[in-house]
Amino acid sequence: MEPAQIENKLAPKTSRVGKKPVVTPKGVTVSVAASEVKVKGPKGELSFPLHSSIQLNQADGSLTVTSSAPGRDGARLQGMTRATIANMVQGVTTGYERTLELVGTGYRVELKGTTLTCILGYSHQIEYPLPKGITADIPKESKGTILTLFGSDKALIGQTAATIRGFRPPEPYGGKGVRYKGEKIREKAGKAGK
Repeated sequence: MEPAQIENKLAPKTSRVGKKPVVTPKGVTVSVAASEVKVKGPKGELSFPLHSSIQLNQADGSLTVTSSAPGRDGARLQGMTRATIANMVQGVTTGYERTLELVGTGYRVELKGTTLTCILGYSHQIEYPLPKGITADIPKESKGTILTLFGSDKALIGQTAATIRGFRPPEPYGGKGVRYKGEKIREKAGKAGK
């Protein structure tokens, strides 16, 4: 391999996502410490640890991410960091929500303080304390069959919804279980008649 080719492989590559600047709206402040970025806004405050090869530059209400890592790792780290910071900015500005539907006879969820009580066809109820930073709402007209989660941290709200869905995943024969709103369940035919 020629020296120019080796140098080209080790040169930092840029990510298409990572090159886009993150626009910070009014009321949102982004502060960069030694190895951590903090985003503060009307919906709360979030932080994210930075890799040692990542540099952030703030100018004119926008934030750009650059990486000095060699080769493809530079593009990967740049794209991931930029996407995470953009999610944090949106989270502290407008927040995120995730809706779950409980399908099944007698399936319902109740909210007592910050603890969810899930009745999902087992011989026992499932008590689930909501993580800090996540709030829940159960519309009265749904009679406990629809649960909406709200939060500013996209990863945390996704993990919370996945944990609740994991208590009773939708089964493929009747579709009973906990599903995301709008989720399509592939149903199986079951035993055909003789």
